[in-house]
Amino acid sequence: MTSHRGPTQEATVSWCPGGDKLDQDIFDAMTEFIAHLIQRGEQLSQRYDVPVSAMKALRRLDTPVAMKDLGQRLHCDPSFVTMIADALEQRGLAKRESNPADRRIKNLALTDRGLEIKAAIEREMLGQMPWTHALDRSERKQFLELVRKLCKIMAATPAAPAVSKPETEVSGSTGVTSPVAH
Repeated sequence: MTSHRGPTQEATVSWCPGGDKLDQDIFDAMTEFIAHLIQRGEQLSQRYDVPVSAMKALRRLDTPVAMKDLGQRLHCDPSFVTMIADALEQRGLAKRESNPADRRIKNLALTDRGLEIKAAIEREMLGQMPWTHALDRSERKQFLELVRKLCKIMAATPAAPAVSKPETEVSGSTGVTSPVAH
């Protein structure tokens, strides 16, 4: 397979530790792959008039779920869960209902229409996944093993902290920034 790279892609190899071209090529390929998946998700979102964030919630709603629990499943704060619930309710895809065990807790439950839309989106999404067309069954099993291996190591390894930039101050007379001495 021949790689057709533009000048900006070639220039990015130097950022990889040790300048490892293979790692850079994997990174570039994964970036492109994820961008394609995101684009397909956005197209489905538009076709079904369901915000992308709400599509993610649809996948997590098999039975009524406490909104707090949904927030934990989605790794987001309560205000964002409220926004998702509002979007699903406005479209007639879900409804808030009191939890039978504790009426102070609100569950989010899919409506019949929500279940239909969820099934249609999942069917269409799975039908568009490139591995279903490009890989045979054995290759898909290998791919799944590799993806799970990568997810496992990512879950076990804390993310590196953000690189902090040195503090700078701007000189009023020149507009030039310079490091702040401590």
